[in-house]
Amino acid sequence: MSRRDRSGGLDGVLVVAKPSGPTSHDVVDLVRRLSSTRRVGHGGTLDPFAAGVLPLFLGRATRLAEYHLGGTKRYRATVCFGETSTTDDIDGERTPGEAEAPSRGAVVAALAAFVGPQRQVPPQYSAVQIEGRRAYQMARRGEAVELAPRDVVIHEAALVEWDETDPARPIAIVDIACSAGTYIRALARDLGERLGCGAYLGALVRTASGGFRLEDAVSYESLRAQAADGPAGIARILRPIDAGLEDLPHATVTADEVRRLREGLITAPKTPLDVRDAPLVLAMGPDGRVAAVCRAVAGALHPHKVLADAPAPPPEAAPAAATA
Repeated sequence: MSRRDRSGGLDGVLVVAKPSGPTSHDVVDLVRRLSSTRRVGHGGTLDPFAAGVLPLFLGRATRLAEYHLGGTKRYRATVCFGETSTTDDIDGERTPGEAEAPSRGAVVAALAAFVGPQRQVPPQYSAVQIEGRRAYQMARRGEAVELAPRDVVIHEAALVEWDETDPARPIAIVDIACSAGTYIRALARDLGERLGCGAYLGALVRTASGGFRLEDAVSYESLRAQAADGPAGIARILRPIDAGLEDLPHATVTADEVRRLREGLITAPKTPLDVRDAPLVLAMGPDGRVAAVCRAVAGALHPHKVLADAPAPPPEAAPAAATA
């Protein structure tokens, strides 16, 4: 259950099915306005033309967002062969490729070669910074853009549909599971280069981000419908702040142990930990909410981030009435 955030707004995780068109920041701004919550962040940028899972973190949940960013992403990508694109996607200027269009078998074989660790060069039209400037800003001005390759991992790349209605420009629908930081536009570009015919990304849907799935996400229409009741409507579709982190070890702590963690003290819970040593443990208070993010060492909790509020001071007693 969500609760009010003393900084102003709601606490919780909202998984939105972003439509094609708005930017990720557009969605953040919309939810910030609809929920009357100042602190809202997202769990991984989607390009404007892309759609799909966009986790949003509200209030105290923003303090847990970093633990989601490294999660595996899954995409359904539409790869168009026979042309290259200046932006590596459908929005760029396109040029016919040099080689003939590939066969289905050639695409399947080429995809297999991309599975595993890769050194991937980001698209020139990307938000990567070069000496304080965005690469896409430099590319739009016609400046040379040289981006260093980065390490990514393609866990799966499977062809699920093949359309050769236009034999010179066949289209593949590819299911991709990859590490955070992977550019699917760059994968489409590199696939076209490997086959010699050129390729670009025609459409993209993120079907999963960590533990969040597209089938469980809230549509734009549902989001706006719930917002008709104001922040209370948004609160109804919020998940707890630790949603998506169910695989992390959890520790049950008492109110007194929450107090010790809040004071920065190493604490050995009365309820023994399931995992005596772990880099991340969620300490759950008596109210069932995350009280702190800790490191477990030899069965003791070392507080890293404390989310529990200090108890409100008792109200001051009213002064005694004066006697005559």
